[in-house]
Amino acid sequence: MATEKQPTVIKKYANRRLYHTGTSTYVTLEDLAGMVRQGEDFLVYDAKSGDDITRSVLTQIIFEQENKEGQNLLPVTVLRQLIRFYGDSMQALVPSYLEFSMNNLSQEQQKLRDQMSTAFGAGAFQAMEEQVRKNMGFFTEAMRMFSPFPGGVPGTNGSKAPTAPEQEQGAGDLDALKRQMADMQAKLDKLAGK
Repeated sequence: MATEKQPTVIKKYANRRLYHTGTSTYVTLEDLAGMVRQGEDFLVYDAKSGDDITRSVLTQIIFEQENKEGQNLLPVTVLRQLIRFYGDSMQALVPSYLEFSMNNLSQEQQKLRDQMSTAFGAGAFQAMEEQVRKNMGFFTEAMRMFSPFPGGVPGTNGSKAPTAPEQEQGAGDLDALKRQMADMQAKLDKLAGK
């Protein structure tokens, strides 16, 4: 007969420090958020009174996550609607509705991940990223070939202005580039005429 694992006990002291009784160490809200992400259950008790304050600590974790840049999950409209439900006749239905909705979302999330993995393979996204890097390398190399100045534009990015011999060489390079461009244009015109 399998026994269900008991939740970890966290004690919150008056100095606002959180003590993990399983590891005998102090933890932060970020540590508790990590435990939630890993599926580890815990209960938080006020060390002095013994009151269960798990709900307020979880709410505090959500508050901290919502204040991080780019971490917003709860749109302002949802927050306002939640506030409107407090004291409303529908208040009793909201917790079970939210729990049901979040469970369904979690199940669908895993299904979507599985479908993506099946359709594209486990390394599909890494392969796409690698292809993007290669394409950028080809593009950079192509742009370098068409630059009239081998080291970039003289006089910019801290480089010195060209001397008279360098200018003559640059003019020769520019003439050669113009010839190459004219040859390529002629070839394109010929191909377009076919």
